[in-house]
Amino acid sequence: MKIDMVNWARDIMKSNKRFSMPIMTHPGIEGIGENVYNAVTNPNVHYAAVKYLAEKFDSIASTVIMDLTVEAEAFGMHISFSQDEVPNIIGRLVFDDVTISALEVPSLESARIPVYIKATSLMAHNLNKPIIAGCIGPFSLAGRLYDMSEIMIALYINSKSIKELLEKCTFFIIKYCNKLKEVGANGVMLAEPASGLLSNEQCREFSSVYIKKIIDAVQDETFSVILHNCGNRGHCTSAMVYTGAAGYHFGNTIDIVQALNECPKTALVMGNLDPVVLFKSSEPEVVYEATSRLLNLTKYYPNFVISSGCDIPPKTSMNNINAFFSAVNNFNSNINR
Repeated sequence: MKIDMVNWARDIMKSNKRFSMPIMTHPGIEGIGENVYNAVTNPNVHYAAVKYLAEKFDSIASTVIMDLTVEAEAFGMHISFSQDEVPNIIGRLVFDDVTISALEVPSLESARIPVYIKATSLMAHNLNKPIIAGCIGPFSLAGRLYDMSEIMIALYINSKSIKELLEKCTFFIIKYCNKLKEVGANGVMLAEPASGLLSNEQCREFSSVYIKKIIDAVQDETFSVILHNCGNRGHCTSAMVYTGAAGYHFGNTIDIVQALNECPKTALVMGNLDPVVLFKSSEPEVVYEATSRLLNLTKYYPNFVISSGCDIPPKTSMNNINAFFSAVNNFNSNINR
């Protein structure tokens, strides 16, 4: 479904209502009686889970599973799968200048990339709301290929090769996002949590510069990039804003009001309720109170969209999801009273 995403965002900002877009697929997977393994390997299961949530809840857009192994697997990483947990990478793929130079950028037919493209296509052609696809960011992908601990050292002693790796990651991400756009996605949640480990200056040099290349290549009036960085504690918001993304999605460790003040008023700002401590581990009453508190805290920011700070994990109670949406609905009901 083609949508003018610039006007979509403007309409959100013009409204007196507060809108919500939690990152969640796992409650949908469980709602249709399926498991995580089937959802990350079968596009029909993934689509059915998102469809279940799209029909059940009043979210402004549908999001996909935040699976940060898909692109690394396409490059050749080994992956560990589980029935009820998101996949994990095993080992590392590149070690030095030689292995980075020899690394080939994969095709879009590699590993599970076609599974996610097909799932996104099914959503885009069958659901009556914007579809925000998913993709890992360049520094987070490079860290998975090189090893996260090792890349943090290599930034200082071998930055030239790391930048070569980042260029390859960026080239692949542009290809992938353009394909997601081609099959009907209205935007992409570009997940770059590893850049939260960097200083603001490093974040700009080793992440934002490459994300800006991606945004310049794929973002237009029909396709929005929402930059997600749940690792940002408030120290690298400036670097995030440098990218020119249409939206910014923050984790629960940041002061969201501070983030709103640092982001352009023309960009959507999303977040930042704790997906684990709040959504998964708290009682519905606590979820309701925390949601209401955040809505009141941000009520003077029309570009704010309330969301989870990251992907809501498996085994989260549906009662807690209901409490979140109930708080949003009740807040909106009381706006003009």
